[in-house]
Amino acid sequence: MSDVVFLNQLTEQEKYRHFLMRIEAGEKIEADDWMPDEYRSTLIKLISMHGISEIMGALPEKEWVPKAPSLKRKLGIMAKVQDEMGHGQLLLRVAEDLMKPLGKTREDIMGDLFSGRLKFHNVFHMEAPTWGDAGLIGWLVDGAAIISQTNMLNASYGPYARALKRICAEEVFHAQHGEAIIMALAEGTNEQRTMVQEAVNRWWEALLMFFGPADASTTGTSKQDITIKYRIRTKTNEQLRQDFFSKYIPRVLSLGLTLPDETLHFDQEQALWVYKQPDWNRFKEIIKNNGPKSKERLELRKTAYIENQWVREALNMAK
Repeated sequence: MSDVVFLNQLTEQEKYRHFLMRIEAGEKIEADDWMPDEYRSTLIKLISMHGISEIMGALPEKEWVPKAPSLKRKLGIMAKVQDEMGHGQLLLRVAEDLMKPLGKTREDIMGDLFSGRLKFHNVFHMEAPTWGDAGLIGWLVDGAAIISQTNMLNASYGPYARALKRICAEEVFHAQHGEAIIMALAEGTNEQRTMVQEAVNRWWEALLMFFGPADASTTGTSKQDITIKYRIRTKTNEQLRQDFFSKYIPRVLSLGLTLPDETLHFDQEQALWVYKQPDWNRFKEIIKNNGPKSKERLELRKTAYIENQWVREALNMAK
């Protein structure tokens, strides 16, 4: 008996139980498989946001392509920007396959971005005024992304898990690229070391916010519970943040840098890092596109989208 015939004989409740049994057994769900509406909508929101964040995340570093301090650095950051845009395109294809049964396309994803219905990651609303910021984005922001994304490498949705394998492999190079910039500056002049320290101070709160609030009471959402329930990921926001602390705090301090939190320390008894909570009200404002560079970067993306409409039309005519 084929899977389609088998599922057609089941009630909706039985299909749901069968679906849960599949993901609990470690099976991968594919785009054409039956899935509950909640699973589909969660994936669409997550993957669309991830894809758009890859594209919007290229913009802070794009600002530094013409200002990079050497040809070598210019080539390195150009390659990184190209990779990030490619990640975005790959993920939007994955999201588009999920949206087809709903009669929606990638055009709808972009429309949702410009209308404010689709959010992009809080860190990419921030300013990057110095070369130290460009390096820190590669080192710590991409480092945080690796921690978050590797947690989903075994996601129950097969197309997303497979896309993440390629993306995470490339993100490792991006983090190394950023670390090389930071190491060069940290070993440089007093002015260069100050540049790095100021970048760390600027980005610390955004990095704390990177993984989202520890519980739903902060923002009124329970996305992390749903993604864990459906085995899209395995760790909570706070567990991921603690993993980030354990990996990167010692590295930052080893360079003689400080972190802008006098309360920050590792509690041996609880076996976790204690830290000052960021301003989660500010987080909510940022993801509503009220961050320092939100409107400027959205306008840049919207202008590029409109001006290149002819390319999309030409490609559609060639199909």
